[in-house]
Amino acid sequence: MATLERIRNKAGILVAVVIGLALIAFILGDIFGAGPSLFTRTQFEIAEIAGKSISYQKFQQKFDNLSEIYRLNTGQASLDSETHRELMEDAWELLLRDIIMEDEYEKLGLNVGSDELFDMIQGQNIHPIIRQLFTDPSTGMFDRESVTQFLRTMDRDPSGQQRAYWIYIENEILRERKQAKYKNLLEKGIYVTSLEAKNAFYNYNRRVDFEYIVKRYADVSGDEISISNSEIRSYYRRHRERFRQEASRDIEYVAFDVVPSEEDDREAREWIEDIKDEFVEVERERLRSFVNANSDISFDPVNYSYGELPEEINDFMFNAEPGDVYGPYYSDGTYKLARLAEINFLPDSVRARHILIQPREDLPYEDAKAKADSLLNVVTGGGNFGELAMEFSADGGSRFEGGDLGWFTEDIMIEDFSRACFDAARGDRFIVETDFGFHIVEILNRSREVKKVQVALLTREVTPGSDTYQRTYRNAVEFASQVGDYDSFLNTIEEKGLRKRVANNVRINDHSLPGLESPRELIRWAYDVNEHSVSSIFELGDRFVVAAVASARKDGIRPLDEVRQEIIAELTREKKGELISGQLKEEIDGAASFNDIASSTGSRIETANGIRFASFTIPSAGMEHKLIGAVVSADPETIGGPVAGENGVFLFKVVDAYLEEEPDYEREKRQLADALWSRVNMEVFEALKKLADIKDNRHKFY
Repeated sequence: MATLERIRNKAGILVAVVIGLALIAFILGDIFGAGPSLFTRTQFEIAEIAGKSISYQKFQQKFDNLSEIYRLNTGQASLDSETHRELMEDAWELLLRDIIMEDEYEKLGLNVGSDELFDMIQGQNIHPIIRQLFTDPSTGMFDRESVTQFLRTMDRDPSGQQRAYWIYIENEILRERKQAKYKNLLEKGIYVTSLEAKNAFYNYNRRVDFEYIVKRYADVSGDEISISNSEIRSYYRRHRERFRQEASRDIEYVAFDVVPSEEDDREAREWIEDIKDEFVEVERERLRSFVNANSDISFDPVNYSYGELPEEINDFMFNAEPGDVYGPYYSDGTYKLARLAEINFLPDSVRARHILIQPREDLPYEDAKAKADSLLNVVTGGGNFGELAMEFSADGGSRFEGGDLGWFTEDIMIEDFSRACFDAARGDRFIVETDFGFHIVEILNRSREVKKVQVALLTREVTPGSDTYQRTYRNAVEFASQVGDYDSFLNTIEEKGLRKRVANNVRINDHSLPGLESPRELIRWAYDVNEHSVSSIFELGDRFVVAAVASARKDGIRPLDEVRQEIIAELTREKKGELISGQLKEEIDGAASFNDIASSTGSRIETANGIRFASFTIPSAGMEHKLIGAVVSADPETIGGPVAGENGVFLFKVVDAYLEEEPDYEREKRQLADALWSRVNMEVFEALKKLADIKDNRHKFY
């Protein structure tokens, strides 16, 4: 700054202007240049946590890693929408913990050394995660050699999945150990004094029986109370934090449901009636392909026990002969024909284990098949199935269980695998090929055999036709064309007798609205527009939706005008309390007994027994915490009050006070400490989250 000042003094205004323009050009160049800049950082910033900018790419990488681990653990190739959302939230929580807690660990010098990590993985103090993963399912004993073997062979996996999985496990162990050390430090700082133990004991165990009278606020006319604007503003300033709010929206919407018409129902019914003769006559060998070619639901190969089929067809199928047909019948919006395909005698469940060999770029189909054949020979020759599964199986969900799949019913596994297992005998070892690859299977056990039936269902769902869609869309367009603003939106709903649906307090990262399918696009719209904006038509599932933002609230303190009535109600109650309290004090001064006060005030004496500090309510009075606090600390046979509570002003007299049990302050100390320790981890993290000043921009990307 001194240098700039000297230049200005010597070169005058012209040089200052030139330098100013150069500075502006420099700043604009940084913002709009091709390289990394403030603009690009903001554009791809998904969050700011404790002053650190978090890019979309970093968060997406964490989500991708978590998703891959989930797939390895479950064996699922893809994620459904609900699992996707849950993993998104898990990734966000992990990101917060990593950034917030790592800063804390660094400040305190908390770390986990290589020797400590080795001790938890292969040493004398095995971590519970490692113990769980490498326990022999047949013996229930931890297998240290399996850990060593896995570490020695994991790099042989060309896909890199085993190494990625191990890195994930190590990170979880490190995260858990640092967290345990941090929690231990906090717990060492927790101490319960003798006075705290004594107060807690009396608060929980001292009970009182008392009488009370109440003069309710409703008995005082509002005309007796006056509240000035200065009092309202003063209350608002003193209690600003009470009026803090998160950003939210109240959304009102009209949904035009696309539902099947009578014509759609008639067409479906006629179709099922017309195809019945073909369904009856088709050869058993072609039954599956016939169903798959014509039915809305593909052929179900599962063999069902008695009672597992729908009630409409259960008895028919267990008394029919193969080829017999039931229907047409209507169920769950669908017309159906049911044909008994097969009768089989099979177990209800099977327990098996497997080793999955998957063909891939570096392991072609023929090589994968040869590898599976080789492993089957090793197993048949007495090789350790569990060890081979841990070393070679591509199924992350069962690999660390020695390939053990546990007990499963026929409908749990994919068809080829399931059929092979249920047709095999106990102790059989074989290879079965599925879409996942080659499975080396061993049947560990089978339940007893029972009669089962395989049923071919031919279905035709009653769905809206194109005419129905067009008619519903025209209705939505007609409505949308009449609602140019919020007032006309409300008026048109009333005029047409439509049903207005409401979703209040919708948060910026919410993914659901009542009765709507995948409404994320609508929620994002509501945060991009102003209050009382009206939307165009959204197509959400089988609904056309027109919405309006009824209310838009920002982060921060609610404006005074918005909370004025709340403040007036609170001040009115306070002033009524002061007025009633003054009147009751005069009655106390001139009364000889509690009965006299009740008589002179026209009040009825109520009783409450066994009240303690931890009580929530008082009989006939409701939730009156101030009254509870006053009576449990009062002496017997003294008149207490007035106490301005939630619904009125109270006077009371304690009739009796007693303890439920003899004091044991040492036990009370232990119980209080246990309660505090159980809260440490979560409450400390929540406090650190508030201090981190988190700016969450996920809504811009998802």
